[in-house]
Amino acid sequence: MATATALHILVRTEKEALKILEQLNKGKDFGMLAKRHSKCPSGKRGGDLGEFRRGQMVKPFDDVVFKKELLKVHGPVKTRFGFHLIKTLYRTGR
Repeated sequence: MATATALHILVRTEKEALKILEQLNKGKDFGMLAKRHSKCPSGKRGGDLGEFRRGQMVKPFDDVVFKKELLKVHGPVKTRFGFHLIKTLYRTGR
């Protein structure tokens, strides 16, 4: 079974996500921005979701984590929870 570890920042609006993405592109620290802005409880841990299996997250989130380039920030990705900026640290299997 495929597994991955990812960081994310969850915000309510696409506009908020784009502002944070701009800061990330200028070199700001992902973990610090997650602690400051993320609406997810993982924000307290710098956005760290730990390791999870394919299918445990909502499909749009899963698709980014298991299909997109590693160590790059992707998003904003819209889900029923809001807008995510996602950075996949590693993944195993297919």
